[in-house]
Amino acid sequence: MPDSKIDFSDIPESTDEELRRARRVGRPASGAVKQLIAIRISPTLLQQLRKMAAKRRKPYQTLIHELLEKAASHAA
Repeated sequence: MPDSKIDFSDIPESTDEELRRARRVGRPASGAVKQLIAIRISPTLLQQLRKMAAKRRKPYQTLIHELLEKAASHAA
């Protein structure tokens, strides 16, 4: 549903105090900054990686990072 179709009339305006206390949300800052990239991999491979990650109970992007890091350190 587009924003133009949403009725916001029953939501009260934020007070100045609420706006002063407001904090940014998102990923917490960690010491290890990573660079966002885009890669193309086959849907089949992505599905396999997601299944592997689920079995290990970790996010699939974390698993991909770990696998690439391990492969790169062995190749060096």
